[in-house]
Amino acid sequence: MYINAISHYLPSTLIQNNYYTQLKGFTDEWIFQRSGIRQRTWAADNENTHTMAIEAVASLVNGLPRDISDVDLIVGATYTPYDTVGTLAHAVQGHFNIHPAAAVTITSACSSFINAVEIVEGYFATGKSKKALVIASEHNHSYSSEDCDQSAHLWGDGAGCVLISAERCSPGDIQIIDVHTSGLGHIGKGVGGICLKPSAGGLTMPYGRDIYINACKFMAAEARDIVEKNRYMLDDINYLVPHQANSRIMDHVAKILGLDASKVISNIEDTGNTGCASTLICLSQNWQRFTKEDLIVVTVFGGGYSSGAMLLRK
Repeated sequence: MYINAISHYLPSTLIQNNYYTQLKGFTDEWIFQRSGIRQRTWAADNENTHTMAIEAVASLVNGLPRDISDVDLIVGATYTPYDTVGTLAHAVQGHFNIHPAAAVTITSACSSFINAVEIVEGYFATGKSKKALVIASEHNHSYSSEDCDQSAHLWGDGAGCVLISAERCSPGDIQIIDVHTSGLGHIGKGVGGICLKPSAGGLTMPYGRDIYINACKFMAAEARDIVEKNRYMLDDINYLVPHQANSRIMDHVAKILGLDASKVISNIEDTGNTGCASTLICLSQNWQRFTKEDLIVVTVFGGGYSSGAMLLRK
């Protein structure tokens, strides 16, 4: 599989840490030391998961040498849906008049983007699709509970998208060498680690420590496994793009893998935790940074629990 094009959208509203000084008494330095966040992006009142996804796709479409109508599969990824019936994928399909394409939206918390890519792999393998559009969009602010001391200050909003083909379309394409996901609902606090239940107070994180421990363990394990499975060594990695949950998690994952901090790509300081869109946004922001033969590893962990990794070669 090959990534032909990539784009992202971040809302213009920036919420500095001092917002939580006034709200919760948390200082800028207290938040930064524990999360790596200085500010987060929040959707405006007239924005939502759908509109941010559409903005991300619009930026991608504007740079394409061909019409987007040849897309035959649309996969949306989110755990903060604007509409649970008219889903993210269908909203994009309708806005851009993409037909006839299969459209599905999935969720596995913050690993949803990697799961979406794996779904594309399955469609390609069965010959049901040849060109897919994957969109990850999160409107965390609309769901987060400001009463949650552990997580209220972490969340940001944003979206990203990629166009993926079964065959190489141009010399600038990046190859998806491999993609893998795991369900981990049986470990640790599992489905209780982080919660978003109807009529139950919004997005909360009652077991942050358990999430931290397992995120470090499984993000490192997924990265190592996918590299070694494809007969590379950890020293061969040029860039690591981890889920942007917490800078301390990212630092610890890099330490476990023996990677220098210069190889870790992060945007959490400026965007906050943008959920399953975070690694996609990071990839889009740094797309021009990647050079020929670069090996890039994306690794994620989601509440629930779930994990996954993707191995890319420029």
